[in-house]
Amino acid sequence: MKVSDLKNKSINELKSKLWINKIVSFSFVVVLSLLCVFSIYGLVVKEDTSTFIALFAVACSCWSFLPIPFNSLKKVKTELKLRNSSN
Repeated sequence: MKVSDLKNKSINELKSKLWINKIVSFSFVVVLSLLCVFSIYGLVVKEDTSTFIALFAVACSCWSFLPIPFNSLKKVKTELKLRNSSN
């Protein structure tokens, strides 16, 4: 997301974008946590662990995508603070 895109949006649009980004970030963390827990449970309990090893690898690799929505949150918060301080 470009910073110039944020400067062209109204405060209400920025607040709604912030709210949506928070929901997406929280949902992403919850889904990845559940996938990790499910994978570890399958590794411990089941005899055939090949599927759960693959699921665990996918879960671990998806954690690397987590900073993307948080960076977006940070940019929107910064823009909102700049606008509030200028008023």
